[in-house]
Amino acid sequence: MIYRDPELVQTVQTIIEIVGTFTFAISGIRHASAKQVDWFGGLVCGIAVAIGGGTLRDMMLGVKPFWMTSSVYMICTVLALLSIIVFAKYVRRLDNAWFVFDTLGLALFTIAGLQKALALGQPFWVAIIMGCITGSAGGVIRDVLLNNVPLIFRKEIYAMASIAGGLLYWALYALRVEISLTVIICFLFICLVRFLAMRYHISLPILREEKLKE
Repeated sequence: MIYRDPELVQTVQTIIEIVGTFTFAISGIRHASAKQVDWFGGLVCGIAVAIGGGTLRDMMLGVKPFWMTSSVYMICTVLALLSIIVFAKYVRRLDNAWFVFDTLGLALFTIAGLQKALALGQPFWVAIIMGCITGSAGGVIRDVLLNNVPLIFRKEIYAMASIAGGLLYWALYALRVEISLTVIICFLFICLVRFLAMRYHISLPILREEKLKE
């Protein structure tokens, strides 16, 4: 069992980034459609979610942004837009589709951010932050573009799910669990945290101004 095989890590990293790009693009385009934007506006929002967090991560790590290394990431975003357009009447029936795709994208990109930071020799506390940025920063950009309060500033469990997944990844890494199994476990864990938080209305306490004045 070779846990730190560079070729295996790179292969897993690429697969995660491609799938994550598609799912996050779907989420961004779905949010944009709720604002009645045109196709180009939907594409911009899809790109913002799909590459925003990863671009910020790569700039902070001092490497070329991942989407500039291959055209496949832009192609994924265009395919996501076409999927929404072609299957629009079916997508409209799935009221919670955006939540599912957003959750999948969050889990995938959290893991991608963690792996990339670790591959560049960053300590684990930095890797967890990079995972959180990769998973949630694109959504912040999307919400700003659409004039919404960013999701991570609301009481809903979002970035905390990413951080929790990062801590679990750290534990499994320390135990030298095989990389593919680590990815699967952390992916399912982040998704489970999000789904359970939504299902049972679990959230962080709201910061109230009156309490700050006491």
